[in-house]
Amino acid sequence: MKSFIDTDRTFSGQPARLGVLLHRVDVGRGREELLTDQLPELLGSLAESARIASIRASNAIEGVEVGTQRAAGLAGGGRFRNRNEREFAGYRDAVDELMRARPEPISVPLILHLHRRVFQHVGGRGGHFKSEDNQIVSFETGRRQVVSRPVSARETPFMTTELVDRYLDAQTNAIAHPLVLLCAFVLDLLAIHPVADGNGRLARLTTTHELLRLGYGVPRYVSLEQQVFETKNGYYAALYESQRDWHEAEHTIWPWTQYLVTSLAETYERLEDRVAAQRGARGAGKQDRVRTFILEQAPPRFTIGDVRRVVPATSDQTIRLVLNDLKASGRIRPEGTGRGACWIRVS
Repeated sequence: MKSFIDTDRTFSGQPARLGVLLHRVDVGRGREELLTDQLPELLGSLAESARIASIRASNAIEGVEVGTQRAAGLAGGGRFRNRNEREFAGYRDAVDELMRARPEPISVPLILHLHRRVFQHVGGRGGHFKSEDNQIVSFETGRRQVVSRPVSARETPFMTTELVDRYLDAQTNAIAHPLVLLCAFVLDLLAIHPVADGNGRLARLTTTHELLRLGYGVPRYVSLEQQVFETKNGYYAALYESQRDWHEAEHTIWPWTQYLVTSLAETYERLEDRVAAQRGARGAGKQDRVRTFILEQAPPRFTIGDVRRVVPATSDQTIRLVLNDLKASGRIRPEGTGRGACWIRVS
């Protein structure tokens, strides 16, 4: 909300490099529209892999870990066995709803609904504003350290409502690039910290919702959450830098905005790379298609099941031949045994 009090101060002085990044993203969106018209089946083959990666990565950022094989099973609707899997399943349902629905304007009821979805399998704890003040803490130094103090529980409903209203008004009046406004909105939502638990996941779901509503459909095909997970130190550093002096409305949105727009630009580049790899593999043999998927499209940690889904009608024997060949050349390595086994791509 604080970012939208004095919009002239907040949105003036945009770094030159950010303009270049915004152009890259908008070019990527134009390319995505062409691909949607020309290669819908190819994009559909990327969507399931992106879905699983998004669910798994967004939970992992918050320390909610689910093994690769279990993640694939749960993403397909499998039954959950513990709290982590219940939260994973809740985020799965929220993501699936966003991908299916026609995006409506953001609202406080929608934000709380997404939170309710995340925690729907954990005793109905979601869908409510926090009832007690919360703190953002770090244990990086080996002891508990308060990083920031969000808005009080008493002020949270008003501040969240005011944030949504001011954000939508800024969009209507086009006072800045839509992605810059979105970055400021997410920054403020995280500064308010409106719920007791799951604020990070709620912010990422809200980001996906708004990207889809604004016409940036890349989260359907490449996981933005995976991109954030792989750069989470930068995520937290940019967020911390932009939230300094937020309560006094003397903060700067640019470190956070530059981080998020950079992540989105790189996600679009990954989409281009994966589409090119898929198109190149269409005329190739099954082993070549498996190899291309593993080296250029699969998440850093993947299972044989991931390969089966993307390269159908390929025997496990063929897949294992490629896995063993890539293992021998040092391109991948196995991790774990039995049902929890997976493969890791070596940088």
